[in-house]
Amino acid sequence: MFKVKLTDMIERMELKNLLDIDVSDIEITDAAVNRIALQLTGFFEYFQENRIQVIGNAEYAYLKGKSDEEMIPIYEKLFSYNIPCLVVCQGNIPCDRMINVAEEKGIPILTTNRNTSEFIAITVRWLSERLAPRVSIHGVLVDVHGEGVLIMGESGIGKSEAALELIHRGHRLVSDDVVEIRKVSDDKLVGTSPDITRHFIELRGIGIVDVKSLFGVKSVMEFSTIDMVIRLEDWNREANYDRLGLEEEYIEFLGNKVVCYSIPVRPGRNLAVIVESAASNFRAKKMGYNAAQELYNRVTGNLGKKKD
Repeated sequence: MFKVKLTDMIERMELKNLLDIDVSDIEITDAAVNRIALQLTGFFEYFQENRIQVIGNAEYAYLKGKSDEEMIPIYEKLFSYNIPCLVVCQGNIPCDRMINVAEEKGIPILTTNRNTSEFIAITVRWLSERLAPRVSIHGVLVDVHGEGVLIMGESGIGKSEAALELIHRGHRLVSDDVVEIRKVSDDKLVGTSPDITRHFIELRGIGIVDVKSLFGVKSVMEFSTIDMVIRLEDWNREANYDRLGLEEEYIEFLGNKVVCYSIPVRPGRNLAVIVESAASNFRAKKMGYNAAQELYNRVTGNLGKKKD
């Protein structure tokens, strides 16, 4: 199970901790956020205690109209659960009684000036990415014409060299050698680089190259979606390579399927141009134009005319 430290969320969301409570050991395990409403009336069945709890303007107005005698048992019940924290939005400050009970139970109360909907949307999106299932694979990830292209293949086959030529042609590097893949949804994979190797490329015979320093900030990206895979493999005369591309092949990461093209490598082939062309062709297919299908339609149409 992946976890996010509450201290990281406080820093990222610019939250203020109202209590003198050490939050360094508190971890978040659920990307969803719970806006407490029924709980303030005393209904705690189906309460998702592992989620971040949020109070907005409506809940705050409701609490202002209640007496301490009515709400103390509710506060006692709420903070008896092991919730990660309670966030009060729109700059509102909870009453002293709530603060005192939370402090007794060791539950942090945080505040933000953001409105409730904005805070929930930003937090859920950020947590979903941080808590997403992930896997590390050997490969190179580059952004080519806006498409995230993952180049795979055996060590030494030319992945980094192809990436360097792509960078020279104006495309952007995300990661070399190791790509960390996160599943952010059922149809979206995001790749990034380990912090220690970010913006570096290893070239055999030369060594480590700092892409950001040599080619500028426009030559690198922090992360990219993984839209297609190029698998480089040694040329095999006996192999039957796809020459039309009418049927797509796929590779699977974390349960998500990604279009995969197998490219044979041999002396004289410009891998960067091939990868660039594959990305452009893939983009055209997404926009509704399939060159292979167009050629097939022309051939079958021409045969039909000859028969007539």
